[in-house]
This record gives sequence, structure tokens and C-alpha cells, in this order.
Amino acid sequence: MSPRSASVNEELRRRSRERLLQATVDLVGERGYEATTLGDIAQRAGAARGLISYYFPGKRQLLQSAVHRLMHLTLQAALEREPRPTGPDAGRELLARAIDAILGLAHDRALLMRTHMAGILTAEGFIRCPEQQRLAQLLRETVVAYGSADPDTDYPLLRALLMGAVVPMLLPGAPMPRARLRAELFQRYALDWELGVPPGEEPAAVTRPRDNSPQLTGG
Repeated sequence: MSPRSASVNEELRRRSRERLLQATVDLVGERGYEATTLGDIAQRAGAARGLISYYFPGKRQLLQSAVHRLMHLTLQAALEREPRPTGPDAGRELLARAIDAILGLAHDRALLMRTHMAGILTAEGFIRCPEQQRLAQLLRETVVAYGSADPDTDYPLLRALLMGAVVPMLLPGAPMPRARLRAELFQRYALDWELGVPPGEEPAAVTRPRDNSPQLTGG
């Protein structure tokens, strides 16, 4: 039997890494961070325990990459959902979808996202990885579609605003409702409530913006 080609080996490594990432979000979402061991993750992924160390320095780094992959895939699916937006308002629809995708993850997978945010806000800090870079590229492309003249400034601002909305949604004991936080973000970017995927009824206290021009720092 001839040895596998470099491209085949690379594809096998990619699949093994993705199985580990998927197993991580599944198990941490089910059990929590402390109750999930690297051995559990390897077993769920059908991989050798040592393979984790080959790809990741530790469990926290593995979790961040895993959640960033989940965020990237969720955001990509939302942006590519049919019907694809067209016309002059396409960028506004894409931004609305991006906001809803991230807030939706915080709402639907609260334990996982709370654990992720806690890791970012502690000593481990923000870990750059291929999954994070893919997420960043999608968000950057979204602000470009929205009309940003300075995406290198506006993308980090959007990221910060999304993180700032996710944290109060995940606050134990006193979470803020997703609709209220969505309304604030939509008002900031002059987005109509009907864009994206509205979560139920519009909060009564929110006034829809009348000015539909892009609200960007770089414009």
C-alpha cells in the first residue's frame, strides 16, 4: 500500500481537530468547564488524548478555539441564509443577521458562552487562533457591506459592542433580556427591528430610528 499523500494527511488532521473542537462545545455546554476533562473530550471525539496536546496548549485554549469555531459557523450560516439580501439595504440586513446570530448563541447556549466569556475576562485573556481569525474576517466583511469607510476601526467597535451585549445577557441572577440589548444595538446602527430574526415582540420603550444612514465611526 502506498503512503498517504501530504494533502490526505492534512485533511485527516483537519478533521481530527474539528472533531475535538465540536466535542468541546458539546461537552462544556452539557456539563460545564470544570466537569469536562480533556480525556472526556478525546473520548467524545474518538481521538487519542495526546492529540489534544498536539493542537492546543491546554483546555482553556481548546475551549476558546472551539467557541470561536461555533460562532464562526453560526455567523456564516446566518449571513448565507436564503434569501440572500440584495439591493441598497443588503448591508443593513447582513449586520442585523450578524447581531442576531451572536445574541442568539448567548441566549441558546448560555452555559457555554458564559464559560467562554469568563475565560476571556480572566488571566488567559483573548487567544488568537484560526477560528477567531475566521470570525473576525466575517465581522469585518459585514461592516464593509454595511458601508464602513474604515473597517479596521469599525470592526473592533462592532466586536466590542457585541461582547458588551453578551455579558449582561449571561449575568447570573440578573440577566438582561435579549430583545432589550438587541434594540440598543439596532438603534446604534439605525437598523429596523424587522431586519434579521427579531426575537419576539419589540420592547415598548424602544423607538425605531428614523435616520437610516450608517452609524459608523469611520464614515
